Amino acid sequence: MAFLKLYRNKLQENYNYLDQLFQERNITWGVVSKLLCGNVIYLEELIKLGVTEIHDSRISNLKKIKKLHPSIQTVYIKPPSKRNIEKIVKYADISFNTEIYTIQLLSDEAKRQNKTHGIIIMIEMGDLREGVLGEELLSFYEQVFSLPNIEIRGIGTNLNCLSGVMPTQDKLIQLSLYKQLIEAKFNVIIPWVSGGTSVAVPLLLKNARPMAVNHFRIGEALFFAKNLFTGETFENMHNDVFKLYAEIIEITEKPNNPIGELGENVAGNTYEIDENVDLSQTSLRAILDFGLLDMQPQYLTPTDESITIIDSSSDMTVIDISNSENKYNVGDLVSFDLQYMGALYLLNSDYIEKVVE
Repeated sequence: MAFLKLYRNKLQENYNYLDQLFQERNITWGVVSKLLCGNVIYLEELIKLGVTEIHDSRISNLKKIKKLHPSIQTVYIKPPSKRNIEKIVKYADISFNTEIYTIQLLSDEAKRQNKTHGIIIMIEMGDLREGVLGEELLSFYEQVFSLPNIEIRGIGTNLNCLSGVMPTQDKLIQLSLYKQLIEAKFNVIIPWVSGGTSVAVPLLLKNARPMAVNHFRIGEALFFAKNLFTGETFENMHNDVFKLYAEIIEITEKPNNPIGELGENVAGNTYEIDENVDLSQTSLRAILDFGLLDMQPQYLTPTDESITIIDSSSDMTVIDISNSENKYNVGDLVSFDLQYMGALYLLNSDYIEKVVE
């Protein structure tokens, strides 16, 4: 059975590095746990790091966190749906919001539960996902800041999540100006300007973050240490917190090209034979015990660089091991490094075992 392994020490070292980075700059931050897909084994590892604030886009995951550690501050990081209002107030201490109608529902429900629910007003900054338009922000704030059982914890924005708009210094300065406008207009204090995600970490390292941006939400940088501006790994961090291990279930020398009339395969693709290639060529192929039900192969990189991934069907993956110096046998494990989306697929699969080292 293929399994996903989390390396505890590497995760802890990444967390310590980021925590020091934020503490030195007086930045509050929370860990985005949605990658873990509510896996209790890995959520427990997250809590052991010393995390005090966890963000997620699935209320069922926040429910598990509250059960594991009730004192952790939970943040629901997308606008709530009407049908989830009761659960969001119950399991999320704070939620991201963009609709007055929804905030009114949260206010009514928080009153019923005898709670104060925190909200962050999300502002549209060009990425064209969720957010109140900037020219409507003051009017929006005026309609919600006096609602009972609602506490406005801050303003925020999402960048690089839909259209790929990057969080430049200018974008974050603009977000900071919205804070100044609200505070001047209504004589209030906005505690958080939540403008930082993993993609904005390079701005911190270059000291290019506006000081008003004082809250970050971090997922990919913690688990993959990836500089999303350059594609490189941050210094002093690990990019291999997760690895996939799959077992070889067949090894056979086979032709490089299929034989017979060709149609669409299970994924809807049609194989095209290159007429310039010697059709008699063969390669040593190994079959692994995972497939498209678990993973999209483009998000995998074999740690043995001489291995080539050929393709996947629903629950098997074929690799070419012809050029490897390793003498693989049936029953051996082949390991893979993962991109973020690769880990997300695997963590969402019930067929992949989850382990910790």
